[in-house]
Amino acid sequence: MAQRLALRRLLSLTPRTLPPQGPLAPCAPPAPPSRAFSTSAGCRSTFTVQDGSDFQDRVLNNPKPVVVDFHAQWCGPCKILGPRLEKMVAKQEGKVLMAKVDIDDHTDLAIEYEVSAVPTVLAMKNGDVVDKFVGIKDEDQLEAFLKKLIGA
Repeated sequence: MAQRLALRRLLSLTPRTLPPQGPLAPCAPPAPPSRAFSTSAGCRSTFTVQDGSDFQDRVLNNPKPVVVDFHAQWCGPCKILGPRLEKMVAKQEGKVLMAKVDIDDHTDLAIEYEVSAVPTVLAMKNGDVVDKFVGIKDEDQLEAFLKKLIGA
């Protein structure tokens, strides 16, 4: 716990340069070469929320439906659901995006969206919560959840 607090303090003092973030296109052309680190080029349907304004820009103001995964590093079920949900979102080929929110880093968002247990997954359209579930779901249940959100 003390190590995590010390790391957060250190990171808050270290200047970070992140590329500008807006609503993500499912298959945007690759960005010009820069010093930023990226694990994928172009087609990203999953992203990690950096702060409140990032959540506003990339989730609430996004024209596409967004699945918001509230999770924690210490949560065993989250480690099972996260990759499963990412895989199912990727299968939707850009029709829906996935935002990952760590409740330890973004307690304010967790409180605002009344997250009382993790994993909690919200389905959002046009900035409004239209569906939600708590806990682990199998692939069939996740597929039905996503299809309902997309309207397919």
